Amino acid sequence: MDSSLSVVAAADGSTTEIPECVSDAGSLCARVYDVFGIDWLAANADALIAKPARILLVVVLAVVVRLLLHRGIRRLTTRTATGAMPTIMRPWRARTRGADPDGLETIAERRTQRAAAISSVLRSFSSFVVLGIAVVLVLGELGVNLAPIIASAGVLGVALGFGAQNLVKDFIAGIGIILEDQYGVGDVVDLGEATGTVEAVGLRITRLRDAHGVVWYVRNGEVLRVGNKSQGFAQVVIDMPVAHDTDLDACRAVMQEVADALYAEEEWAAVLLAEPESLGVEQITAQGVVMRVQVRSTNADQWRVARELRLRLSERFAAEGIRSPSPMLGATAASPRSP
Repeated sequence: MDSSLSVVAAADGSTTEIPECVSDAGSLCARVYDVFGIDWLAANADALIAKPARILLVVVLAVVVRLLLHRGIRRLTTRTATGAMPTIMRPWRARTRGADPDGLETIAERRTQRAAAISSVLRSFSSFVVLGIAVVLVLGELGVNLAPIIASAGVLGVALGFGAQNLVKDFIAGIGIILEDQYGVGDVVDLGEATGTVEAVGLRITRLRDAHGVVWYVRNGEVLRVGNKSQGFAQVVIDMPVAHDTDLDACRAVMQEVADALYAEEEWAAVLLAEPESLGVEQITAQGVVMRVQVRSTNADQWRVARELRLRLSERFAAEGIRSPSPMLGATAASPRSP
């Protein structure tokens, strides 16, 4: 006779074997026996009913919590991407609306991309944490010794950390780039080996296209410094070389007149953000003298402004008889290369 069974005498003198756990009226065993009257089912109620029920509850709770977290993250990031502009950016938004009709679309695309990337990271992290806790609880319910598994996971994690350290470095750097808003889609950036317009910013790589149409894929972990030419405003600086015998005061006045005329035109009024300034002599070389003029413009139009200003200065110099150095140095500009 099974030791888990006890003998109960009936009123007629007969005996019946029932599980010992039935003696505890509040136990699951007793309740199952009362309902079904099956002794083996009552004796194994914990293994056949309670434990699967607890595992099912853990799984259901993990799925529900994961769905709620993902929904909350999506709502938060969607509101961030499509909601009202932060107060700190409203002055720049108003200036962009008047200067660049496409500026708002660029901002919206940039915010959307940042929100999507952050949402992806948060959802992946929440899924990993929730499912990891659920797996540990389920294994605990199954009676699995978790100590060797945790130790093995630790060793495996260290091994993967060493083997995939570059990948982890890229992901961490990508998260920093996105959260700090170092650059975004549409920005013209200098990443060292590659300079061009950013087309996509991911957690692992950044894709940009240079002035020749070449597409560059840069690992985020390899970006040591970033020169962003599209944040805030741009300072267009034009250097014009002239001969040594040039009347420098007259040349400076001519450059100021040309820049002022550009600033006064309605077509360029929304693009130029401050009055131009002719700085005069910037450099004296053996070949000639370099004269400089600068003007502040919107970042999206800096190259267009620089080209137009060079063209007008060259035409005005020719009309005024202002000679270039001999041998010809060629006009140089400190403004960034065209994207």
